[in-house]
Amino acid sequence: MNKQRLITELQSRGLNLCRDDLGVSGRKGGAGPSDHKAAIVDGTTVMVPVFTGTASQSPYSSRAIPQPQANRETPTATLTKAGEAIATVQFPPEPEFYSLTTADGIPYRKIALLHGRDVLATTVLQTCIRYGDRDTACQFCAIGESLASGQTIARKTPEQLAEVAEAAVRLDGVKHLVMTTGTPNGRDRGAAYLADCARAIKARVNLPIQAQCEPPDDFVWFERMKAAGIDSLGMHLEAVSAGVRARIMPGKAEVSVETYMEAFAAAVKVFGWGQVSTYLLAGLGDSLETLVETSDRLIALGVYPFVVPFVPISGTPLANHPAPKSDFMYSLYEAIGPKLQAAGMTSDSVKAGCAKCGACSALSTFES
Repeated sequence: MNKQRLITELQSRGLNLCRDDLGVSGRKGGAGPSDHKAAIVDGTTVMVPVFTGTASQSPYSSRAIPQPQANRETPTATLTKAGEAIATVQFPPEPEFYSLTTADGIPYRKIALLHGRDVLATTVLQTCIRYGDRDTACQFCAIGESLASGQTIARKTPEQLAEVAEAAVRLDGVKHLVMTTGTPNGRDRGAAYLADCARAIKARVNLPIQAQCEPPDDFVWFERMKAAGIDSLGMHLEAVSAGVRARIMPGKAEVSVETYMEAFAAAVKVFGWGQVSTYLLAGLGDSLETLVETSDRLIALGVYPFVVPFVPISGTPLANHPAPKSDFMYSLYEAIGPKLQAAGMTSDSVKAGCAKCGACSALSTFES
């Protein structure tokens, strides 16, 4: 099985950890990627579902390989499919910055987390105007789960974020930062607070930053975010078809696809070609044709369509929704990857963010 096929299979079917003796923490709940562990497959870091119902039924499992004392920092395992060994995988160790606390006494890991192998990620506002009402909430979202379980705090201050970012770079070699936010009750959709946070971080450490929010009411916020030190921007469609959007994310669906397209065009003028991205969650009901056509439109605007397989997360209304078939994802990646290469917006050219990391999708492996 080639690497592209293996990563696609793992992300669709998950990894069945019947006995987790790898000593590597995963993540449950939160704004995403949730219910995952990071794994290094043939040199590529991928986020693999491990805490989902789908993963518990997966034919893929792993068993730890005993390591010499000197090599124990990077746990290594044999990956098996239906009991047959097919590959060796490694799991990034827990970062050093997790053991620290902020000047005001908050554990660093409640402020920001390591995603993939070298990406720092945080949800600056862990609340959302839509989350508490199932008539408006995105049905796939678990932003409130980690807050309810005490894994994080509701509001990370700019000072806390700057402190943690500096330590993550110094101690663990973090290369870039993703800042997302729940949508606050303000017309800027969180852009103002993201800018405040970026300004504080850049004053402390030179770290590329991606910010993620809904389109603000006034596109002048893109210039303000850029001036504050934000290098790339994510505005996430998630779903495209009107019926799917209304069913899966009824509140967010009130912001039309066309509004997003206008915002994308305006943002590209500020951040540059390929420095604006959007999540497309495959498996929620959009057809392959719809996702490819939308990706074509986005690429033409200079927007990176970060296509990822939907992961059913525990504690959400879609916890029992099936993950997309790996063949469906493979066909999507085959159709979109070469177009990204042709348009000159491959993941390695993105300055910061989810598309640069690429660990939640196999798309980057199809770019060439």
